[in-house]
Amino acid sequence: MKKVLFITYYWPPAGGIAVHRNLKFVKYLREFGYEPIVHTAEGAEYPVLDKINFKDVPENLEVIKTKIWEPFNLFKFITGKKKDERIHNVFLEEEKPTLAHKFGIWIRGNIFIPDARKFWIRPSVNHLKKYLNENKVDLLFTNGPPQTNHMIAYKLKRKFAIPWHADFQDPWTQVDYFPQLMLNPISLKIHQMMEQRVFKFADKVTICSDTWKKDLESIGAKNVGVIVWGYDEDDFQNVNISLSNKFKLSHYGSLGPDRNAKILWKALSVLKKENLSFANDLEIELAGFIGHAILDEFKSLDLHENLKLLQHISRKETIEKMFSSQVLLLILNDMPNVNGRLPGKLFEYLATRRPILVIGPKESDASKIVHGVNAGLTCEFNDLENTIDTVKFLYQKFKDGTLRSNKNDISQYSNRNLTKKLAQYFDEILKGS
Repeated sequence: MKKVLFITYYWPPAGGIAVHRNLKFVKYLREFGYEPIVHTAEGAEYPVLDKINFKDVPENLEVIKTKIWEPFNLFKFITGKKKDERIHNVFLEEEKPTLAHKFGIWIRGNIFIPDARKFWIRPSVNHLKKYLNENKVDLLFTNGPPQTNHMIAYKLKRKFAIPWHADFQDPWTQVDYFPQLMLNPISLKIHQMMEQRVFKFADKVTICSDTWKKDLESIGAKNVGVIVWGYDEDDFQNVNISLSNKFKLSHYGSLGPDRNAKILWKALSVLKKENLSFANDLEIELAGFIGHAILDEFKSLDLHENLKLLQHISRKETIEKMFSSQVLLLILNDMPNVNGRLPGKLFEYLATRRPILVIGPKESDASKIVHGVNAGLTCEFNDLENTIDTVKFLYQKFKDGTLRSNKNDISQYSNRNLTKKLAQYFDEILKGS
């Protein structure tokens, strides 16, 4: 089999969604004629840990590790956080950022370029140069963020001329939080220059949505393909299913200022005041980091008694809770690039077969996928009347016992089939080279 070197910061025991894209590719790649080799970080400071992910690591997989130093202790010192506190997305940490927090973000954007894992580039390149001098690989594969992964491959590509596939689960300079980095003109140009190096030297570029593909092409990316996030059939076998007897609306994942579904919370508050039965049946389950402004809004709208908050829970428990929900909430980022945003949880929602309620534009890629398999409904960010009517409709079906699971074919979104598509891209790269 041909060999592919995956360069990835996220690898088990990392938890959260970021680890799954590469992990699932590696899990299934042998079925399509490619042997993966993984290079990852030793001593990484992952925001979430979940050892259950080790179950997806193929037997006898070669894993190469290079030590990493990360500057999060410096960020914690600047922002006054405890040394043992894990750092999540720095833009979710504070609803009203302090001066110290803003300074920490300024350092993140202007000093740590392309990102806070930049100090892993040199040791990784040095280590992999020695490895590649002694071992033949046919392809390099990187996924970002962190964009540090791409910079490692760029240097190896220049040295060894190995075909390189660069994958983006989120854009680089077009990502929604990029304007918040407070970049000075020089730092901005460095980010743009590094991004253009990827576009120039990668033999193939992929990203996770059709809209973002067009966005990348608009700034010079060539030969761009699309591989969406997906779901793994193995994760949805033998799940303990116990459907809630409440009208349970659930969201799994972080909710910060850009994903505060104000229109939905307002609609639920209106219906709660109008209908005592609705008030008694309603349960809103949110798992993950929830911004303080959202919690304050629940109190102001008298929804706090219907709110069930969960801290970080294991992947297995998350999937079980998805199955127990009457309606799964897919709340999109209210940002300019929202139409291309395809959260990884969307495809896991599809796999549970429970109804999905999208909060975001109807023309978004997420809404198109949900409607394309008849898996749910969409409410626009600012359409209160339609949101009230939609929730009423779903609640009535709940009361009638007709809020049923979706049975349409979603196999095109399975991780196995998406890995097959990746392998086809690999075939094209090698044929072209």
